[in-house]
Amino acid sequence: MHEGLQTDYYSISPILRLLFTRLSARQKKRKMNIGETIRNFRLQKGMSQGDIEKRTGLLRCYLSRVENGHTVPSLDTLSKIAGSLDMPLGHFFAESSTDTSKNLPQLSDEEVRFLSQIRRYSSGLNDSDRKLVLAMVKKMAVTIGR
Repeated sequence: MHEGLQTDYYSISPILRLLFTRLSARQKKRKMNIGETIRNFRLQKGMSQGDIEKRTGLLRCYLSRVENGHTVPSLDTLSKIAGSLDMPLGHFFAESSTDTSKNLPQLSDEEVRFLSQIRRYSSGLNDSDRKLVLAMVKKMAVTIGR
């Protein structure tokens, strides 16, 4: 354990609080199916996979594999798909209306990318190291805020 570092939920920056609230809410649910989300948005817009193909250059067979959960698209690919649907990338990651975090602010595309990187790189950290990272980020935020 790292001595002298006190980190609790309410003392961390709002963006990190938002990240951990959303991540813990997702961990309680079944794993997110991004393909299902893409299909739902596409159908709501009345678009076919062919329409998305024309707008993005992504093959219909690839889009089908994504929508059926056989392939997980990169963030860049998701950005292309979001653009073809005329919607912000963050909508793919928005919580459902039944979630307790529904009153949280919407994330910008930049914030989604940042939090995705944090999530990817911190997945292998133990609890003690996560607390250390949070303490460092908190210290940086306080220092910059002065």
